[in-house]
Amino acid sequence: MGSREVLGQAARLASSGLLLQVLFRVITFVLNAFVLRFLSKEIVGIVNVRLTLLYSTTIFLAREAFRRACLSGGPQRDWSQTFNLLWLTVPLGVFWSLFLGWVWLRLLEVPDPNVVSHYGTGVVVFGLSAVVELLGEPFWVLAQAQMFVRLKVIAESLSVILKSVLTAFLVLWLPHWGLYIFSLAQLLYTTVLVLCYVIYFTKLLGSAESNKQQALPISRMTDLLPSVTKHRAFVNWNEAKLTWSFFKQSFLKQILTEGVYDIVNNLGSLVARLIFQPIEESFYIFFAKVLERGKDATLQKQEDVAVAATVLESLLKLALLTGLTITIFGFAYSQLALDIYGGAMLSSGSGPILLRSYCLYVLLLAINGVTECFTFAAMSKEEVDRYNFTMLALSSSFLGLSYLLTRWCGSVGFILANCFNMGVRITQSLWFIHRYYGRSPHRPLAGLYLSPALLGAFALSGGITSVSEVFLCCEQGWPARLAHIAVGAFCLGVTLGTAFLTETKLINFLRTQFGGSRLADKTS
Repeated sequence: MGSREVLGQAARLASSGLLLQVLFRVITFVLNAFVLRFLSKEIVGIVNVRLTLLYSTTIFLAREAFRRACLSGGPQRDWSQTFNLLWLTVPLGVFWSLFLGWVWLRLLEVPDPNVVSHYGTGVVVFGLSAVVELLGEPFWVLAQAQMFVRLKVIAESLSVILKSVLTAFLVLWLPHWGLYIFSLAQLLYTTVLVLCYVIYFTKLLGSAESNKQQALPISRMTDLLPSVTKHRAFVNWNEAKLTWSFFKQSFLKQILTEGVYDIVNNLGSLVARLIFQPIEESFYIFFAKVLERGKDATLQKQEDVAVAATVLESLLKLALLTGLTITIFGFAYSQLALDIYGGAMLSSGSGPILLRSYCLYVLLLAINGVTECFTFAAMSKEEVDRYNFTMLALSSSFLGLSYLLTRWCGSVGFILANCFNMGVRITQSLWFIHRYYGRSPHRPLAGLYLSPALLGAFALSGGITSVSEVFLCCEQGWPARLAHIAVGAFCLGVTLGTAFLTETKLINFLRTQFGGSRLADKTS
């Protein structure tokens, strides 16, 4: 499979991921609004924060490293060893669910049973649902490696829809069940998700057409199960060592990036998560399939290196433009957003300052996502280990800086410490990219440069919207607020128009890849 074909498939995967993110956010918003009419906000808060954090942390620690390592393998690898390695996520998930469940029940404050009943059952079931989802990990990695876009869309959409339907039904008819409702819905979600992948591969491998049209590395379902032979090792030790390196990195990253207050975090990073999470996941697979890990760029197939450089430059430009847009307009519209979202209680306190600070963090978050997406796909195991050592040193300085800045400027200090942490990680990734392409004619870091006209448009928009906020927001009533919104819409239109005229290379990339991906989806 050529690099340009892989690029097209990665673009389709990113497009579908973006649509899924929008769908999930809309469903979650509507479902929360519905549930709050029947259940207390304390129950909804425990589910959305405490139990969801337990589930997501268990999943992240158990599988993130395995996914990165196993999606990096070359076409000639022994897939049975890769599957054996992936099945280790299940016992690891059991360990993390038990350990974190103990923390949630014994070390964290347990809610009042009279207000939130069945909390212990919720912790157990959410931990169990994480383990159930890990049972599908070999199927998920194989599907991602083969770029099965529709399978991911159907599986995740069906799972979310059925989860939402069950939640709504139980809330309507059995509201006194409390956390039982969300626990059963979560377990249904992970079960349906795994079954979709299992059923798909069962049908695919059972059809005669699949052997002719799909270049699968397996011929029957039993090939996906763990297997032991005397003639080879149980796992590929290079993959295993790489997994361990990524695990240390994931653990440190979870410690360094966890935090920041819920409302500000959700509002500030919503656009970044919607846009960049699907892009990072999809294009990590692209870089991992196109580039040879740990090998100098001059020693690889030059067409693949050139395509990777072009894609990286375009993604950096997209991240920079999106992040700058959020930062510039976020500064002038943070107070209005919080006022609409939560009223004067949020917009009159420290909320606007927190959200403005977080807008800067989102800019760094977007750039870091793209740079690490490439870096982790191209680094050798030894380079990943050196990166982990830097992360370890960074963790101690981050904690110290967080303490000092929090004492100096309160909650904003914690966000600024996160900005420092993200800035160091970006610097390290940029240095790797610079060295990687140093002896080649390609310069992907040019994606971080903007034209003077576009920089001027951003600066002018920031100044105009800031003045508009002073005079029109947010105590002058809705006519003034609408006028403030109109000023922002005009400035945003001018800025995007300038970007369209000056960043022609990026526009062409988006049209070619993402526009072409939608056309391919319609015709396939």
